[in-house]
Amino acid sequence: MWEARAVEGRGNELLEWARAQVLAREPLRREVLRASQDRVLVITWWQAPEDRAVTELPELPEPAADLITRPVHRWRFESVEVTQVAPGG
Repeated sequence: MWEARAVEGRGNELLEWARAQVLAREPLRREVLRASQDRVLVITWWQAPEDRAVTELPELPEPAADLITRPVHRWRFESVEVTQVAPGG
């Protein structure tokens, strides 16, 4: 998970920057979200070996310093459970 906060009023620019980034290889899924205070969040899903310590997964880079208010935050999560909700349920 990758999250950055744009300089005030530049949220759309940061959003477009994040959407345009090409990773070294494609994830199983990539979702781009935005939030208040000009925040942009990118979540990627990967098929990776269980030994994650040695697995190098592509990550979005840091945007230009004049576009963000602080360094990018990055987190790695491991899926524990997926619950499917039936349509109309």
